[in-house]
Parts: sequence; structure tokens; C-alpha cells
Amino acid sequence: MDTQILSGKVVSASVYENLKSRIQNLVSNSIVPGLAVVLVGDDAASQVYVRNKTKKFTSLGLFSETISLKNETSQKDLLEIVRRLNIDNKYHGILVQLPLPNHINNDTIVNAINPKKDVDGFHPINLGQLALGKPLFIPCTPKGIMRILEFYKIDLSNKHVVVVGRSNIVGRPISILTSLKREYSNATTTICHSGTKNISNYTKQADVVILALGYPEFLKGSDIKEGAVVIDVGINRVKSINGTSSKLLGDCEASSIKGVASYLTPVPGGIGPMTIAMLIENTIEAAEKELK
Repeated sequence: MDTQILSGKVVSASVYENLKSRIQNLVSNSIVPGLAVVLVGDDAASQVYVRNKTKKFTSLGLFSETISLKNETSQKDLLEIVRRLNIDNKYHGILVQLPLPNHINNDTIVNAINPKKDVDGFHPINLGQLALGKPLFIPCTPKGIMRILEFYKIDLSNKHVVVVGRSNIVGRPISILTSLKREYSNATTTICHSGTKNISNYTKQADVVILALGYPEFLKGSDIKEGAVVIDVGINRVKSINGTSSKLLGDCEASSIKGVASYLTPVPGGIGPMTIAMLIENTIEAAEKELK
């Protein structure tokens, strides 16, 4: 079987093209969509993501500012920064980059963000609205997954989707999105996780497998049925045996998946570009609320 690659680069380019008219409309009304990113510490992966995001915002003529803080920043000081950003009108969106240092409680910080500026979609109010099928902001990575499926006309209706991973960032939100009664969704969705025995028993039954586990090359070609769709969210930097170099690996073993799956997202170049595209789209949606 020929496995078709689902390119996040291609889909995100289409998203940006479609956003241009919306950006122009905002600018013509003297509104420049703005995003504040708060980066605490020196996590390498977070720094790369923030740099890529900033570059894309700038290329689209949008406003983005990164507030870089030392790893030792206290939770109290971070909360004060978030509160200031909540009332600053030049920022339509606020993103506090996760993970935060161990001495800072992620939930406390996320809960402090104004839900109307929570373009990551992680605030309890936004997650609750998502569970009701009436989301204000959809978390960026799950939203990007759904957009890729829609772009390639992969309809989930009457399909069995197996999600491997249950985080509030990807696993739980995508389990909701895939099962909503709406176009390109309406699937029967199963969640597997670290407490699930013999996960391959479930993935072998799936029409679509969505991997958000954070374990390199976890899923093999023998773990899926012929013609399954595999959405790989994992981005794992794995060092070589001698430690002199590293490479990015997904949560599936692409070499054995190819030829078995009908569709596969690559790592890199799959879900990663879509996460940034959806962050920009969510920020534009937040800015458009000024027009109403």
C-alpha cells in the first residue's frame, strides 16, 4: 500500500493564505492582532517553538512580544505579569509557554489568564466549553489535527478513532473533537494511556490512530491494521549512541508504518507547523471580537 503523507507545511500555508483577508480587515479597522508569550527558563524545545512562532507572526505583519524570565522567577512574580497582560489592550492573546519550572504550578498560572485571551485553549472555562461542544478557543495542536484531516478530506464519521495519550494539551481535547457531532468528526473514540494493558489490541482495531504519548517510535507497523490513518503528534529529540548528535523522532516508527497505513503525518513537518498556524488563527479570532 502506498502511504500518503499528510503535510502540515502544505496545510499551514493554506491556512495563512486564508487568514490574509481577515488580517487586512482588522488592520483597516486599526486593530493589529497581538500576542504576548511568556517564556520562563531555558528549555531548548520551548525556545525553538517561540522563535518559530515569532518569525511567523512577524512575516504576517502581526504583533508579538516575548517576555523571557529567569528560571528562578517566583510564582508570585509570574502571576503579576499575567495579571498585567490581562488588562493590556495591545495583547489579544496570552501564551505562557509550558512546561514551567517545578516550583511553579502550571494550573495556577493557566487559571490566572483571562479566558478571552487564552489562545492556547487551556483555561478550565475554555476546556469546559469544548466539552460542551461550544468552544471559545480550541487548543492549538488538536485544532491543527482536525484541520489536517479536513484538508485531506478524511471524514471521521462512523470511524473508530484511538487516541494514545490523555493529556489536557492533546489527548483529552482531541478525543472530544473527534467525537463531536459535526462535519469531519462524529467518530467513536477510545482513549488509551499508560494504564491501558496491551494498547496494540486497541490500535489494531482503529481506523485512525492519534499518537500523543511522548515515547519515540512506540507504534509499529504491526500495531495497526491495513489502511489505518496515523496522526503522529510526538516530537522526541533522541541523541545518538555516542551523544554527538540528535534527531527528531515521532511516537510511531515511520519506517514500518509506511506501506501499512493509508495516511501518515511526518515528524518533523506534520503537526508541528499546524500548532503554530492554529495559534495565529486563535489570536486573530480573539482580535476579531473587538469588531463585534
